[in-house]
Amino acid sequence: MKILSVVGARPQFIKEAVVGEQLRRYGAHEILVHTGQHYDVNMSDVFFRYLELKKPDYNLSVGSGTHAYQTGMSMIRIEEVAIKEKPDIIVVYGDTNATVAGALVGAKLKIPVAHVEAGLRQKPKDMPEEINRVVTDHTSKFLFCPTKKAIDNLKLEGISKGVYFAGDVMYDLFLRLKDSIDDQKVLEKYGLQRESYILTTVHRDFNTDNEERLRNILTALGEISYVIPVVFPMHPRTKKVINQKNLWNLLGKTRVIDPVPYHELVALLANSLKVVTDSGGVQKEAYFAGVSAIVLMPDTGWIELIEHGWNVLVDADKDHLIEKALNHVPPSSMPKELYGDGKAGVKIARILVGED
Repeated sequence: MKILSVVGARPQFIKEAVVGEQLRRYGAHEILVHTGQHYDVNMSDVFFRYLELKKPDYNLSVGSGTHAYQTGMSMIRIEEVAIKEKPDIIVVYGDTNATVAGALVGAKLKIPVAHVEAGLRQKPKDMPEEINRVVTDHTSKFLFCPTKKAIDNLKLEGISKGVYFAGDVMYDLFLRLKDSIDDQKVLEKYGLQRESYILTTVHRDFNTDNEERLRNILTALGEISYVIPVVFPMHPRTKKVINQKNLWNLLGKTRVIDPVPYHELVALLANSLKVVTDSGGVQKEAYFAGVSAIVLMPDTGWIELIEHGWNVLVDADKDHLIEKALNHVPPSSMPKELYGDGKAGVKIARILVGED
């Protein structure tokens, strides 16, 4: 069986590290396509090296640009590869432009599409990631859901065939790596002490491209930084906007660093007091590590963490963000196996190669 896997951004590299390994273990011939959406060394190359990902068979070098440009160019180039390679299945991950591009190519060429991390839904409904999720789910034959809530979401849209509760592949990787990371070495590298800082990430376009929202978030981080250190690995998109708008003064004593390799992010996250983020992946990784997240969104695909009080939605409300970042106390316990049993990659691979 020949499987064409499409990746383009950091969360997809992480998921591919798990699923791709299992696909090859179960005998699939995997063709890995990297759209080149993330081309910064710390955002892309270093993940391939550290996670020991299979070297991409194709790098499409799409790069940055508008959503239409990234999606369109990815479709054109993925289609060329798919016509040449004639895969039995196209696997896509998550909610990026690379995801929807791969799904649409599969649908147009009548190649079955497998969506890893299917069924997530959140507001606002016009956010690019939400549009990508919905379109991908409605064009996929195999829908691998990370939570039971995701299955319910698909049922509400009339999708019940080909739906599987696989669990979250990021949980697989977290369990695999957590004991191999030298936390102390990473903390020493950045001059930090355990539970003495707040880690933050900001990259969603509805935050970076809306000056009022971004000002509120940066101002809040700046005020928090005078109470407790704030460490901010800054996404290139966010840095570009802050430079253009000259907003650096809002950050106060916030410590801005370059994007970090995945293992360093896990170490920084696991040893932080709290996390402030608009990243879907970081929200979950915080939970895996026993750290609560203050979420810079009006809604989240990982709503179960909000419902149980582990994470908190603050949107871009400056005062709410400050109050929760400094004072929120998560519950002492959470339901087990919200995200499966750490064997999502195995389940997905077995289904795709026909062993389950």
